[in-house]
Amino acid sequence: MAATASDGTVAKALEVLDQVAAYGRPVRFSDLLDQSPYPKATLYRLLQTLVGQGMLSFDPDRSCYALGLRLVRLAHAAWQQSSLAPIARPYLDRLSAEVGETVHLAQLDHAQVLYVDKRNARDPIPMYSQAGKVGPAYCTGVGKAMLAYLPDNTLPAILAQQSWHAFTPKTLSSPEAMRAELDAIRVRGFAFDDEEHEPGIICVALPILSSRGGVLGALSVTSTTARTSLQELQKLVPTIQQIAQTIAQETETWRFPEDGATPMRKRA
Repeated sequence: MAATASDGTVAKALEVLDQVAAYGRPVRFSDLLDQSPYPKATLYRLLQTLVGQGMLSFDPDRSCYALGLRLVRLAHAAWQQSSLAPIARPYLDRLSAEVGETVHLAQLDHAQVLYVDKRNARDPIPMYSQAGKVGPAYCTGVGKAMLAYLPDNTLPAILAQQSWHAFTPKTLSSPEAMRAELDAIRVRGFAFDDEEHEPGIICVALPILSSRGGVLGALSVTSTTARTSLQELQKLVPTIQQIAQTIAQETETWRFPEDGATPMRKRA
């Protein structure tokens, strides 16, 4: 999302950080300038400020910019304070050991899915998802599980931000088709990914909901059509549901301790 004149310098600097991060490698000024909406002098000033604050690093030998170590510290703090991952970790381990398939923990990042943790199957299979990666909400099991339980006044704006790109022949690529799918998910209480994002990859996913029904995240078990089916994965729903409810309870205790006391996380 491009920063506007009213957003100020902070928003512009964050946009530059996003641009550097998107390359996935150290990047030269000329490459950034080619893709930047800002004039050369403005971009240079923003980069120098970010380097000075430790948000970016600059390698003078290669004349390249990369994400800085201060971002690593902030990212770790955000992972501990804002994501479900630290609370959910022992339960993901337990679920992974029990089912032997890939387990995903995800949250909504604006209109997209952010994978905050993952456990590989005993016999790992290659797939797009990795912890820290962002994926589409409309064609992933965890994404649809979360979309289905968003408030009515929030959902239209989120759907309007989906790309509706057809990744496979099974991708639901319109808001109308998605609304029907979300209605079905609310009725049965869980979502499927039926090869909608990647060919051969299937999953069953459940939302992680607060006591008031708010969406905290989603949990899924993922496999491949080469070794199982959606019908078989559906048998895991009670197990996933129990763990999702436990994660939700612990999350609320951690975020909203009674009487302002320091919360203690329960051992799995």
